[in-house]
Amino acid sequence: MPRYKLVIEYDGTPFCGWQRQTSQPSVQGAIESAVKRFSGEVAGLTCAGRTDTGVHATHQVAHLDLEKAWRTDVVRDALNAHLRPNPVAILGVEIVGETFNARHSATRRHYRYRILNRRTPPVLNRTQVWQVPWPLDVGRMQEAAIRLLGLHDFTAFRAAECQAKSPVRTLDQLDVAVRPMGLHEEIVVATSARAFLHHQVRSMVGTLMLAGSGRLSADDVAEILASRDRSRCGPLAPACGLTLVGVDYTTDPSGFEAPK
Repeated sequence: MPRYKLVIEYDGTPFCGWQRQTSQPSVQGAIESAVKRFSGEVAGLTCAGRTDTGVHATHQVAHLDLEKAWRTDVVRDALNAHLRPNPVAILGVEIVGETFNARHSATRRHYRYRILNRRTPPVLNRTQVWQVPWPLDVGRMQEAAIRLLGLHDFTAFRAAECQAKSPVRTLDQLDVAVRPMGLHEEIVVATSARAFLHHQVRSMVGTLMLAGSGRLSADDVAEILASRDRSRCGPLAPACGLTLVGVDYTTDPSGFEAPK
């Protein structure tokens, strides 16, 4: 039974998140429905990271098993045809070995968060950014971000309903940068780790926003982290600004060669 690795792009706005739901549209449900219409098979998808309601992806990864060994370009094009008009696209398909698992084989996940720092509300990208109308100091945000790098107990930045067995995570990257956008600035927060807790990225971004506005110092952020108290962290940044932009894997020992 061939195993297919899918690289997926989607706008999370109309979905209740990645995970399949019985009464609400989900990214997983849309793709699994397309798989059934294309192949006639009922196949479950396993993804690298289950995104929340309204969160986007430019490089989500999932795998599924099908009875038939289809050409990878046929799988890609057929799924895209059956996904319309959903804002979901299959960017690439590979056949991988049976040991490959989109979730458990991942070695690092990369997220990007976009903050539109201007008083005028967004129009063209209103579902892709968090508008913060007051001035933010990017230097203060980066100084605070450094305090969160490394191996820590991130209880203060996890959702109350987080199901992870341990709150300990290693944060490999948390960078804050400015991207000029005509008359205004967009602040981009880039972060990477092997795994994140539920709402960790959005909680960290909300806290960095308070640091950028002068309401928290870098030392305050370090104290919040050490406190393990969820009530002390900043507001949960809106889902619309968050995008999963990459997933890293080690080479699959069974190879990625598609059938001829």
